[in-house]
Amino acid sequence: MTTAKAAAPQWGTGYIRTISPYVGGRPIAEVAREIGMDESRIVKLASNENPLGMSPAARRAVMDALTETPRYPDNDGYALRQALAAHLGLPADWIVLGHGSSDILEMAARALLSESDSCVYSQYGFIVYQLAVQQAGARHIVVPARDYGHDLQAMAAAIEPSTRLVYLANPNNPTGTLACAADIAAFMEQVPPDVVVMLDEAYVEYLDPGLRTDSLALLRKHPNLVVSRTFSKAYGLAGLRIGYAAAHPALADVLNRVRSAFNTSTVAQAAALAALGDEDFLRRAVDVNRAGMAQFVAAFDALGLRHLPSHGNFVLVRMGDDEQAGNRINAALVKQGVIVRPVGNYGLGPWLRISVGTEAENARCIDALRAALAA
Repeated sequence: MTTAKAAAPQWGTGYIRTISPYVGGRPIAEVAREIGMDESRIVKLASNENPLGMSPAARRAVMDALTETPRYPDNDGYALRQALAAHLGLPADWIVLGHGSSDILEMAARALLSESDSCVYSQYGFIVYQLAVQQAGARHIVVPARDYGHDLQAMAAAIEPSTRLVYLANPNNPTGTLACAADIAAFMEQVPPDVVVMLDEAYVEYLDPGLRTDSLALLRKHPNLVVSRTFSKAYGLAGLRIGYAAAHPALADVLNRVRSAFNTSTVAQAAALAALGDEDFLRRAVDVNRAGMAQFVAAFDALGLRHLPSHGNFVLVRMGDDEQAGNRINAALVKQGVIVRPVGNYGLGPWLRISVGTEAENARCIDALRAALAA
């Protein structure tokens, strides 16, 4: 006698099962295997990484810290938090550490959102915002972009009584757009004091000083503001996963309550501490990015490709008029050993996001792009 097979269990809540997992830029090894090319010939310009790698000081700190890896890290990251506090001119109890700034973004959703709450963020905002809100089961209020950037007036108007959190990236990824300091300050004046604004400044180090928002001055004025930053971009520590937030102690305490135990490793803390003090390396990284950006812009103009002015370490460039244009050109680039980032998951199917690399890497990408467009 046979019995009916039991239905497979449905794991997770309904809103968890609707999440599309985050997809990063393709690894070099994966593409090398796919196209049969040596890894050393692959150029990866897909993940907004620092083409210079990490600073020599950070590298030495990593090697020294390896001797401590049999022991758990300092859960509070005392030395790094003290250094960050001195660097920012804030008390140490205003600093929260995360494994990359994406961890901070997710902490905010875990700490502040429930199924009865809503969160405001912009169309074309960093995709982790969508994922973090979905994990909390909260309602998404997605505000249409203006010229591919944040429409701050519309975002302020979109806040509802149920809203507990606003995500705001400046500069924004993947568009590279920037809201000016006066507009950010005006926006903060419009946000109710019981709504937390997460100001995501992952790319702030690449900004010319005259374009930067004094976010720390805003932070001192507005207890409902959290400023998040990362060591993954300009500091070149993406693989070590370390970032931080600055917030008034009451908000920092709430974030720490949902922070995973030992969420930043001994090695990452040591590397970040050393990187923070290596100002010469940071200046060099910014200079290389500025030169590479000019190299790409000149090439895109020569090829007649529309691109958005970018304030990060990447450029969003349009490959054609149809929704598959980005995927089509991306596939042609991969065959030539060049990895960039399709952004169809942002609703930007015709576009590609291309990270700034070294001069040679940029030139290789430009040559591959020229060949792909001519095919």
